[in-house]
Amino acid sequence: MKRRTTRYYVSGPNSLWQIYKTVSFWKVVKNFIIIQIARYTPFLGVKNWLYRTFLKMKVGEKTAFALMVVPDTMFPEKISVGSNTVIGFNTTILAHEYLIKEYRLGDVKIGSEVMIGANSTILPGVEIGDGAIVSAGTLVHRDVPAGSFVGGNPMQVIYTKEQLEQREKKESDH
Repeated sequence: MKRRTTRYYVSGPNSLWQIYKTVSFWKVVKNFIIIQIARYTPFLGVKNWLYRTFLKMKVGEKTAFALMVVPDTMFPEKISVGSNTVIGFNTTILAHEYLIKEYRLGDVKIGSEVMIGANSTILPGVEIGDGAIVSAGTLVHRDVPAGSFVGGNPMQVIYTKEQLEQREKKESDH
């Protein structure tokens, strides 16, 4: 599945050099400060409040962002996370890509009861389905099917939802 991003072409210097033509300098400053506060805040409810209130992210109930998580600094409002999800330590969630001749923006949708392992990177325009598990250190460059277990760089499906259910059934039978 191709990522769902919108491309914006630029002329002249690379798109990152032209960043403040695409997003307000003051928005980036405010977002950066809020993200830095949230990265070090050990209070999960406070983090979620900061993200919802100041970054306009959609964050479900009882979702836990671990220490050092970095949501997109330029376009955090393009990120939504369901309920009872865990985002692991030092994970980066990007809703933008600044390239040489273009930049791309895409919504990131993370479902409910998702487990994202530490040090993962989620690229713009992907959806992670409900109940999915993303192994630590994974580059999420395409959609993750609901209930599946994925990992690696490049990301691969390790177990489908059905395979995981079969494994759990075998383990409970023993």
